Amino acid sequence: MAPDDDLFRPVKPVRAYQRVAQQIEERILSGDLPPGSRLPAERELVVRFDVGRSTVREALRVLQSAGLIRSRPGDPLGAEVLGVSPDNLSQALSRLTRSRIASLGELVQFRMVLDAESNRLAARLHTPDDLARMREQIDRMERLGESSTGNLHAFSEADALFHRAIAEASGNSLLGLCARAVHEAVVGVIEEKIAGATDAAAWMERSITHHRQVLDAITSGDAPRAARLGREALYEYYADHVEPETRRLLAAAVENPSE
Repeated sequence: MAPDDDLFRPVKPVRAYQRVAQQIEERILSGDLPPGSRLPAERELVVRFDVGRSTVREALRVLQSAGLIRSRPGDPLGAEVLGVSPDNLSQALSRLTRSRIASLGELVQFRMVLDAESNRLAARLHTPDDLARMREQIDRMERLGESSTGNLHAFSEADALFHRAIAEASGNSLLGLCARAVHEAVVGVIEEKIAGATDAAAWMERSITHHRQVLDAITSGDAPRAARLGREALYEYYADHVEPETRRLLAAAVENPSE
């Protein structure tokens, strides 16, 4: 019986720098090389991998582009390990949005799902320390909102830290990681669209009111209300700024008849 011509496909040769980068990445992801640690110096890597210096340098460039290390030419201490962080994920999500593989509306909807679930779990699992962190950021937002200068960047930072506190209160580290990354990606895109066109003072006041409502729902353990508030606020903030064809996706997420 003749073999099926479609059973196998030609293989692509893997270059040496890819093998080097893969080995180092595996050690980083496994925890053998934790954040803050250092890789061996370039000269030592050449010896250990038995490759040329150009191969090692290309592997380090690949790892640096992925956000896993920080490499400085000529650094005698070797490249610094950064590891996996929300920055890696948020940058990838931002690139997806800019490339239009994922629309802004889809990204906002994804954040609606994450925020709602974070709020729901936080309402059930929060600790007094979690609530204190949330109150601290709301108090900071109020002070910034009352300021004559109205520092929008600092206000947005406090907003992000509030949602991070909620995500971490959910008890799910992966949920917290994704929530932070999606929040940063959405904020970066949306600020470009509405910069200079929004009444900052009114926006801050509305945002503070919403955050107070979310904190009240979480404190009282009202999980369904906390989840609903998360979805509704995102719809109010972003519905007018996303693609018309995806706006209905946001509306559907707000309704969420399962709760």
